[in-house]
This record gives sequence, structure tokens and C-alpha cells, in this order.
Amino acid sequence: MARDAEAGALTGTVRSTCPYCGVGCGVVAQADGRVVGDTDHPANRGRLCSKGSALAETLKDGERLTRPLIDGRAADWTQALDLVAQRFKATIAEHGPDSIAFYVSGQCLTEDYYVANKLMKGFIGSGNIDTNSRLCMASSVAGHNRAFGADVVPGTYEDLELADLVVLVGSNSAWCHPVLHQRLLAAKAKRPLRIVAIDPRRTATCEDADLHLAVRPGADVALFNGLLAHLADQDQLDHAWMAAHAEGFEATLAAARQTADRTAALTGLDPADLARFYQWFASTPRVVTVYSQGVNQSSVGTDKVNAIINCHLATGRIGKPGCGPFSITGQPNAMGGREVGGLANQLAAHMRFEQPEAIDRVRRFWRAPNLATTPGLKAVEMFDAVLDGRIKALWIIATNPADSLPRAALVREALRACPFVVVSDCWPNDTTALADVVLPAAGWGSGTVPSPTPNGSSAASAPSAPPRARRGPTGGCWRPWASAWAGRTPFPGPVRRRCSGSMPPCPALRMPAAGPSTSAAWPC
Repeated sequence: MARDAEAGALTGTVRSTCPYCGVGCGVVAQADGRVVGDTDHPANRGRLCSKGSALAETLKDGERLTRPLIDGRAADWTQALDLVAQRFKATIAEHGPDSIAFYVSGQCLTEDYYVANKLMKGFIGSGNIDTNSRLCMASSVAGHNRAFGADVVPGTYEDLELADLVVLVGSNSAWCHPVLHQRLLAAKAKRPLRIVAIDPRRTATCEDADLHLAVRPGADVALFNGLLAHLADQDQLDHAWMAAHAEGFEATLAAARQTADRTAALTGLDPADLARFYQWFASTPRVVTVYSQGVNQSSVGTDKVNAIINCHLATGRIGKPGCGPFSITGQPNAMGGREVGGLANQLAAHMRFEQPEAIDRVRRFWRAPNLATTPGLKAVEMFDAVLDGRIKALWIIATNPADSLPRAALVREALRACPFVVVSDCWPNDTTALADVVLPAAGWGSGTVPSPTPNGSSAASAPSAPPRARRGPTGGCWRPWASAWAGRTPFPGPVRRRCSGSMPPCPALRMPAAGPSTSAAWPC
């Protein structure tokens, strides 16, 4: 592959990763402008959904941002970055490090996430960096930490094809993750495989299911607590596995039994359908339970996650081929941000603020004596702080909170009141309209994007960026801006070492230097 240096056009093919949802499909950008599925990529094996198939069309949009804007007027990169550095530095000097914040996105590459987190927590000294991934994945993060002590997904896409029962909870995969759904249906066509769809609505996914449980909204905890009690009553627990690998079962079962005799009434389900689902789960050794936003985006989302995980832990249906609870994300790199600390209550590499040894480890590894020692403001709290004046300078990257955050009218009011707002994005939107500085970004940068499974894909910057836009969702400006702000480049240590010294097992992810696939896996 090569690129014409003058025109920026491809003269060969580039393997990369689709920048839309969390499946992480491999794509091949071709010299004639087409984008096709990568048949060698393990996530999609050449399949693409309608969005992936139309990727090339997004590069021809005349509305793209192509140069920095200061107060709505065109500027060059030096002017824009110098102004950002000066204003942030002055704000910190006058009001302290907690007076600024970064609101980032699951659209960011892992490298962008890592450097942004390191800059804010390691060198500015505040925990005020959070991501829009919190809106969709916070329940899974908390549930994983409760169950496993770390935010890890114990499954792979291949498990969907190896399972004999796949339970889809709050997941309209036919529409939201169509490539994975088609893999599941292809496996079902080859051999006996049952699908149970649990959703208050009858979605397109339910049409392909052997059983649709139209559970009452919010009643998933009661449903899976009832399943846990049923498994215990039918002597379908794996006591040997629990003795070796789990703890707290007796208390968990006692809590589940409090509502078990009222499961049908609480869930609104036909007792016969409920019994059929429970019998299928109990009698099927290989079960995968996939859950998505119907579980995560709930006032009791974390409890839902743990109710699901508990049934897999109690039966040992985890860590084996064709088994496990499986959280499917919506954004291309929600997982990468969680890996490297993109949430306000994380340090890096799954390490947490409440662990003194973790703070010491990160401080030494980053050589950052000014490391933040307490969590920062989470997404909604962050914009509350902007509105009441605690946050006086804000950088928003690859997300449109003026539309997408809860209480969007208050978010817009907060942005209007904030003394200094910077936005990095590819297109003008309702958030860029409220910014003091807008930095144009290319939507297809070079880096890594871990999927919800232990696979990481490399995202090559296949199509050329618009003139004067910089590569990657951040506009490629973290390093020069940080250098301008700090007077040096405060980033010792390569991103590939981000897991070093973290909780085992999580060795460094190293992408293949060459080869047919852009995907690699690590045994997290």
C-alpha cells in the first residue's frame, strides 16, 4: 500500500476497522474509493452491515469541518492550539486543576484515550475526564467489577457459534449488531441452537427467536433471580466450580429466593413460558447470555448485570467454549477507554483510586508526581459543574452532548455559560455551535480499537483526511497541545505497555506488524 503524497489518494489497499459500532468489523479500503468487508478479520469474516457498507460515502460529505475555528472564524492550527493551551493554563493557575475537564468519547482510539487520561490525571492532576461511554456501559463496568474484581468481558464472538442456547437480554441484535446476529443465525442453520429473546418489545430479533419473553420493563432482576433459585432447586449448580472459583453464593441465593415464588407476577410472563426458559437453561451445558442497552440503560442496570452473571457463576457456565455472560457495546471503542482509564473513577489499566498501591504504581510508571488521587466528575455531574461554574474550561471530543446527554437543554445552557469550550469533531453540530474553539478531526485515524471480546483491532488511517483536518478523533493535537501547555512532552512509555503492572492476566496487546488480518487477541 502507498499513498500519493500530493493528492493524498490511496494507490493500494488498506486494512482497517469500521469506526461505527462495538463489533469491530474489519474493512478494506480500496484505491478506487470502495470500502469492503475484510474476509480475514475474525469479527465479521467479510460481512458488513448497511453502515459499514456505506463508509466510503461519509468521506464525500461537503459539510465536513476542514480547518480550526476561533469564535466562528477560520484560524490556523498554531493559533488554535496556542489559544487552547493559554486559556487552560490560565484557568488552572487561577482556579486549580479541578476547574477544567475533558469529555471524551467511545469514538476515540485507544491511544487518544490513553494520552488524554494521562494528561489530565497524570500531569494536570485532576480526575475530571469522563466519556460518553458511561451513558451506555457504566452498568456493565460496575457489574463486572462486582463479580470479577475488574472490568473484563469473559467471552468471545466464537462462543455465540459454539453455544447451544443463546439468551439475548435487552438486545435487538438484528438491528443494532446485525453482523453478529447473522453469525448467530448462520450457526443456528447448521445445527440445533436455541435463541431466547428477552425484551418488552417484539423486535426484529424476536422474529428469529425460539422463545420471546416480553418481560415487564425493569423486571430482569426478578427473572434471573428466579432462574438462580430454580437452578438450585433442580440441583443444577456446579458446587465444585464455585468452591474453587467463587464466593458469596449462599447470601446471593438467599436474596434471590426472596422474590422467586413471585417471578411470574413480577415479570408479567406466562408461567409456562417462564418454566420453558428455566428448563432450557438448566438442561443446556453451553449457554451464552448476551445483554446490551436494555440492561445497561436502566436505573437498576448494575443489579441486572449481576443477576445474569450470578446464574453463570453458579453453574460454572463461564470461561469455557460456548459459555458466559456477554456484554455487547454500542460504540467502536467503549472497551478501549475502559482499558486505559477513560472513566473519571479509574486510573488506568483497570486500576482504581481506592487502591493506594495502584496510585503509587501509576505515579511511578508515568513519572507523574502530580497524579490525581481522587476520582473526578462523571459525565452528568461534569455538566452540572459546568452549569454552576465549578468547571470553567471544557474540551469535548468526538461527541455531541448538546443533543445526546440527559437534560440536553441544561447541557446547552451550561455550554453557553462556560467561559471556554473547545470541541474536536468531524462535522458541525449543536455542540460545535456553542464552542469558542473548534478543531477539525479526521474520523479515521491510526491506532487500536479493542472490541467487547479479548480482540483488539488496528484502525489504519485509510482514506485521506480533509485538507487541514488532523488525523484521529482528537485532531491529533494531544501531544503538541500538551507540549505547549507543559513546556515538554510528558508522555514517557509507549501505549502498548498500558497494562504493564496491572491486575493479571493482562499482558500488553501487540498488534501484528504485517499479515492478512488487523486483529489480535490477548487473554484478559
